[in-house]
Amino acid sequence: MYEHQHRKQPSVTAIAQMLSTTLYYKRFFPYYTFNVLCGVDHEGKGATYHYDAIGSFERCPYTTSGSGSKLVMSVLDAQIDRENQTHDAPPLSKQEIVELCKDCLSSVGERDIFTGDGGEIFIIDAGGVSKINFELKKD
Repeated sequence: MYEHQHRKQPSVTAIAQMLSTTLYYKRFFPYYTFNVLCGVDHEGKGATYHYDAIGSFERCPYTTSGSGSKLVMSVLDAQIDRENQTHDAPPLSKQEIVELCKDCLSSVGERDIFTGDGGEIFIIDAGGVSKINFELKKD
């Protein structure tokens, strides 16, 4: 519908607003979900949006969602955003961030019974979208 009305593909910002409106419109039934939307904005920068169940959203550098979310967010704050650090450290590379995410998901899988047996990491960059699948529980 957006492409038909505007004669162009929607930007990630437009999709973010559309998802917010859709969630708010259906807030009582049946779309009571928590969402994460990621893409590349008009400046070529990564865009991550985090939503609550009724459509309120914010753009953030990274986010988590799901039953194990609370177990992971403080680790990401410390390791990616370098919040509350006692010493300076260089920014992590893309591969280091992927390995950190694997470690976090694996740890959550051991402590949270609602986390499944596998993890998926989607890497969105100028080259497109790539997906990494891996097992969480080896037992």
